[in-house]
Amino acid sequence: MARCSEYFMRLSSGYLFPEVARRTKAWQERNPDRSVLRLGIGNTTEALPPSIIAAMHHKLDLLSDRATYTGYGDEQGDVPLREAICRRYSELGIAIGMNEVFVSDGAKSDAANIQSIFSTDSIIAVQDPSYPVYVDSNVASGHTGLYNADAAGYSGIVYMPAYADSHFVASPPEEHADLIYLCFPNNPTGAVATKEQLRQFVDYALRHHSVIIFDAAYSDYIRTPDIPHSIYEIEGAERCAIELNSFSKYAGFTGVRLGWSIVPEALEAEDAPRGTLNRLWNRRQCTFFNGASCIAQAGGIAALSPEGRKECDELVSYYLGNARIIKEGLERKGLTCFGGVDSPYVWAACPDNLSSWEFFDLLLDKASVVVTPGSGFGSAGEGYVRVSAYGHREDVVKAVKSIEENI
Repeated sequence: MARCSEYFMRLSSGYLFPEVARRTKAWQERNPDRSVLRLGIGNTTEALPPSIIAAMHHKLDLLSDRATYTGYGDEQGDVPLREAICRRYSELGIAIGMNEVFVSDGAKSDAANIQSIFSTDSIIAVQDPSYPVYVDSNVASGHTGLYNADAAGYSGIVYMPAYADSHFVASPPEEHADLIYLCFPNNPTGAVATKEQLRQFVDYALRHHSVIIFDAAYSDYIRTPDIPHSIYEIEGAERCAIELNSFSKYAGFTGVRLGWSIVPEALEAEDAPRGTLNRLWNRRQCTFFNGASCIAQAGGIAALSPEGRKECDELVSYYLGNARIIKEGLERKGLTCFGGVDSPYVWAACPDNLSSWEFFDLLLDKASVVVTPGSGFGSAGEGYVRVSAYGHREDVVKAVKSIEENI
């Protein structure tokens, strides 16, 4: 008899973003004459840059002719793309070898899949609040215990709370953890970490023989000087950290799907001398993955070209402009806000002691604006909402105006 996975059954509730969508749909059915202004899910809205479109069209043309058609590529990614990624790191003074780069269909997939090369009894540490996939994928893989409603968390997970007084940057845990998920610039809070703050985590990981899973998907949004764009800017990180990145929010690839992971040859674990984890991830990708779309990879190569970099930087600046409009508007309304400077997300404190979902409902009912409740990112996110800068400028302006006039 087939049976469901007991680990998937441990997931406490519906995934955050479908729940936001469900509530929004129900509100629309109750209010058919009102339009929704969406500042919730971090989904890009602007057209792909011209150089990327041209490159993808050219790849399609090649695929249309049997003389230039290609099928499967390297599971690790097309060589020109991996070379371009290596050059990107070299601009930061970081030497990455081609055999350390693994192209994928996105950082979210990698964040879930990477745990497969580690022991099933690994102790997981996550920031709180944090992007839900870090927790949910580990629950579904059997790395945690049951959900504890009183503690608003899963047993077996080490939570690293981050609050306003620490500018939403967590400290390393006091207890031991094997895998540590970090994300900077942070989703959902928009916080960035200094080199000294990341140094604390690298020192912890080296001391405990732990591995950091560092999600740098928003690194191209950093504008503040001296803020690290990569964990490998910290000395010794190549021995204790895997980095994930994505074209989604930089080049507008949320629907195109393309990302990469860096698994250094020097990476070590308690029972894995240098090179072992790199080989295991290579084996995992070759066994369970046939490589990212060749069309998407053609776009990725263009995105990392000089012309593409200029166009993508302009795209990022557009969304950062949206974030500035949102933050300034909410602050004029008297709300306390964080993020929105080196990140497309504004992390806003709920007024009048409202809960995250209560403020979500208020914004929807009174201003027709959808945001994301902070409690969906962890217990430390209660009392906040995440406001996304991904949207057309005119819609962002309209949403902010509606909040200022109706709340």
